[in-house]
Amino acid sequence: MAKYLLLKHYRGAPAPVNDVCMDQWTPEEVSAHMKYMHDFAARLEGTGEFVDGQALAPEGTWVRYDGEGRPPVTDGPFAETKDLIAGWMVIDVDSYERAVELAGELSAAPGAGGKPIHEWLELRPFYSNPPTITE
Repeated sequence: MAKYLLLKHYRGAPAPVNDVCMDQWTPEEVSAHMKYMHDFAARLEGTGEFVDGQALAPEGTWVRYDGEGRPPVTDGPFAETKDLIAGWMVIDVDSYERAVELAGELSAAPGAGGKPIHEWLELRPFYSNPPTITE
């Protein structure tokens, strides 16, 4: 089995398909989307392929060390993940092909008008053997 991270992006779908941001959906459309996500995860729990998943709030802060005695830096000129990443799911599957299949299915979650949003999902494998620490 191999673990993969599926990252859901706020940027959503290709423009001509269903390019309506979630903050513009009706409460019923948001509810239908969340139900799809819940049902998808529940099905994968049943097959043993679901590891974990969470929706993320749009708030967030970048933080980095800025040197001895200096306060941490909390913003900078870069793409904010809070503007990009809506949530994540970790799956544990038999093959890359199965991971792609599931990501494609997750991309069909309903959005505005109840139609699939065709959102891009980023599929990232976990290291099966993380890099070792050498001293």
